[in-house]
Amino acid sequence: MPVLHNRISNEELKARMLAETEPRTTVSFYQYFHIATPQEFRDELYKKFVALNVFGRIYVAAEGINAQISVPESNFEAFRNTLYGFDKALDGIRLNIAVDDDGKSFWVLRIKVREKIVADGIDDPSFDITRKGKYLKAAEFNELAAKPDTIIVDMRNHYEYEVGHFENAIEVPSDTFRQQLPMAVDMLKEEKDKNIIMYCTGGIRCEKASAYMLHHGFQNVFHVEGGIIEYTRKAREQGLPLKFIGKNFVFDERLGERITEDIIAQCHQCGAPCDDHTNCLNDGCHLLFIQCKECATKYEGCCSEACAEEKNLPKDEQRKRRAGRENDAMIFNKSKDHPIRKHRSEWNILRKD
Repeated sequence: MPVLHNRISNEELKARMLAETEPRTTVSFYQYFHIATPQEFRDELYKKFVALNVFGRIYVAAEGINAQISVPESNFEAFRNTLYGFDKALDGIRLNIAVDDDGKSFWVLRIKVREKIVADGIDDPSFDITRKGKYLKAAEFNELAAKPDTIIVDMRNHYEYEVGHFENAIEVPSDTFRQQLPMAVDMLKEEKDKNIIMYCTGGIRCEKASAYMLHHGFQNVFHVEGGIIEYTRKAREQGLPLKFIGKNFVFDERLGERITEDIIAQCHQCGAPCDDHTNCLNDGCHLLFIQCKECATKYEGCCSEACAEEKNLPKDEQRKRRAGRENDAMIFNKSKDHPIRKHRSEWNILRKD
C-alpha cells in the first residue's frame, strides 16, 4: 500500500522546495458538498496530488473541501484536470490564483480530515449552507459598495483586517470565525433592511457567513465571489478601481499578498508604519505579530527582549524555562497577557473593548 503521509523532516522538505528551479503557482479553492466517506476521499486525493508534486494544506470534511496549495507550472493543467475529474461536485470549481506570488508558499502536502472545513460552532440542524447569499463579481461589488444603504462586513480575523481591508468595511472584532458569526448577527440586528456584503480571503468563510445571516432573518445578503483574491485579480484585469487597500493576509509562508502600496498598520513594537507579519523566533513563543526591519534587528526577530534573551540561551536551558509553561495564543491580541502588551498604550493598534 502506498505511503499516504509524509515521512521526511520539515527542514529537508523546505530545503528541497527552495532548491527547485521550476516556478510554482499558488492556488486556493473550496467547495461545500457532501462527502460520504471523507477518509477515503482524502486518501485517494493524496495519492493523485503527490504524483503531481503538489504541496499545500487541504482540509476534507463531510461538508466539503478547503485547499491552499502550490503546483509546479508544468503540472498545472494536469492538476486542474485531475481535480475537475475527481468528483462531479469539483468539476469546474473556481481556482483562486495568488495575486502576489513567488511560488514558495508550501513545501509539503498535508491533507487532513476534519469535522468541518471551517470551524463555525453551528449546531443548529436546520441551518442550510446551500441557502447562501448572492455572489458579487468585482464590478458588481464596486457598484453596490458605493450605495449609502450598504454595509460591508469583514469576516476575517483581527490580524487580517489590521493590515488590509475594503474601504469602509467594518471589523467583527474576534479571534475566531465561530465567535464572529453570532457577533455579526448581533452587531447588525438593527440593519436587516440594508444591503449586507460579506467578504473574506478566498470566499469560504463569507459564503458560510452569508448563509448564517439569511438563517437569522437578514434579507439582502451578498458575498464577494472568490473573496479578496478573486476580486483583486478581476479588478486588475478589467481596469476597475481597487476598493481593497493594503495587504491581504494569507495562511502560508508569504503571510501576505500586496494589493495596494498603502500601509495601514503599525509595527507592534515601535509604532512605525508597517504591515509585515512575522513569527517570534523564540521556539518557546512563535507569536504572530507585525514587526518592522529596525525592530527585527533590535529584538533579533523576537517579539520582546525577554524572548530574544531566551532564544540565545543554550538549548537545554531553553527547555528548562519552557517546562510546564503554556505558550500564549499564537497571535498578537490585546486580550492576551504577553510582554508585547506593554507597547499597546503607545499607539492605537486595535479597537477598544
